Amino acid sequence: MREAVRLPQWGMGMSEGAILEWFKAPGDAVTEDEPIALVEAAKIETELEAPYTGTLTEIVVQAGQTVEVGTVLAWIDI
Repeated sequence: MREAVRLPQWGMGMSEGAILEWFKAPGDAVTEDEPIALVEAAKIETELEAPYTGTLTEIVVQAGQTVEVGTVLAWIDI
């Protein structure tokens, strides 16, 4: 089953975030709650944690891109 990794809303005023760095690449195994990317939102850097355990199959939003909350960032096969 393929599940989306979406940009969460960490604060009431947060409407978008920028991917600064991916810690994992497509094909890598990920564990739920493991940091998989570094995101900047509202001038604060935060680690994005994997919402599922599985294999990261696709990165949709590349490092350097800014997207709105709820945007699909990547896909994990669980």
